[in-house]
Amino acid sequence: MPDHIHLLLTVPQGLTLERIMQLIKGGFSFQAGKLFEIHGPIWQKSYLDRRVRNATECTGYLNYIHQNPVRAEIVSRAHEFLYSSANRNFQLDELPQWLKPETSSADLMHR
Repeated sequence: MPDHIHLLLTVPQGLTLERIMQLIKGGFSFQAGKLFEIHGPIWQKSYLDRRVRNATECTGYLNYIHQNPVRAEIVSRAHEFLYSSANRNFQLDELPQWLKPETSSADLMHR
């Protein structure tokens, strides 16, 4: 997106989301400063986070992220946006194994 970014991240053991965001923002700002001679803040000070509890939520967030440039009328289909993981030039990592599997009402009845 031209004015914001959506990320779906897995926080590795031993790191915090705050540290990961510091590395992403700091690394980007450093490179942008060198390449484009930007002097001053690029990022807002905070960020908004959501915890993904299961595979269903993960899929929902991923769909939201992929449809963002479509809703903004930048492209007509998600895969057309060059800077999106919906674009066929990107390969997504598999879902983390620790995400709780989806449960149906039938599964709950058999417990």
